[in-house]
Amino acid sequence: MPQVSELLVYPVKSCRGIGLSSAETDRRGMAGDRRWMVVDEWGRFLSLRTVPRLALVQVRVDGDRLVLEAPGSSPLELPARAEGNLWPVSVWDSTGQARDAGAAASNWLSGHLGTGARLVQMEDDFARTTSPEYAPGFPLSFADGYPVLVIGEGSLSELNRRMRTPLPMHRFRPNVVVSGAAPFAEDRWKRIRVGQVELRLVKPCTRCVATTVDQSTTETGPEPLRTLATFRRWGGNVVFGQNAVVERGGRMRVGDAVEVLELGEPLSPPADAAG
Repeated sequence: MPQVSELLVYPVKSCRGIGLSSAETDRRGMAGDRRWMVVDEWGRFLSLRTVPRLALVQVRVDGDRLVLEAPGSSPLELPARAEGNLWPVSVWDSTGQARDAGAAASNWLSGHLGTGARLVQMEDDFARTTSPEYAPGFPLSFADGYPVLVIGEGSLSELNRRMRTPLPMHRFRPNVVVSGAAPFAEDRWKRIRVGQVELRLVKPCTRCVATTVDQSTTETGPEPLRTLATFRRWGGNVVFGQNAVVERGGRMRVGDAVEVLELGEPLSPPADAAG
């Protein structure tokens, strides 16, 4: 039976992830995942797509402190709960107010990124939900579009088999990594149970230029999009991994079995993509 080989959260959107042995999960996703975000001076979110140096920021949660580290900079310690003013922010087409982390965080990030930046934390009442087309009504963190991303190790192995230089799993920024399943088995999973958690897989994950950023060097190249485009196209987009929503929260652990509760059809283009 497939099982969980990794659980990862990304406390600050687009910064490096943290591997966990277990994770509490609610309808917004895994606890602590993408509850912080870097924004520009106008409150618009910054991401790896336009600011690759975000990938060099390592994040640690140390008790009641959030610690940011990056090459060439002294570590920055902040309260795990932001204490600044509320700021209007936007992530894609969602807008709301988030709590500012203060001038020290702004100066540290602006210096590292080479552009004006602020760090903000999501308030509990930030109103943001998943796509009404695929999963209406599920609350969302600062993640791009869905609470949880599931990828099988077998899928990465198959992709790497087709490429000249293999890529690590962290290039794709999953939350739940599964071992012991055939390549792209997750395409057919509609509902799965992991520990106490039930996930509904609702949509293939559309991949963008963020996957082309080497998160150790910030160098970019054509892969993996070039290779994925040869065999992983869906509705005109390149896809890899499956987006999921949380139907029942609870705790899941590395080593938990992945029980498939419902299967669907193999990956095929959406109906409105025909022709």
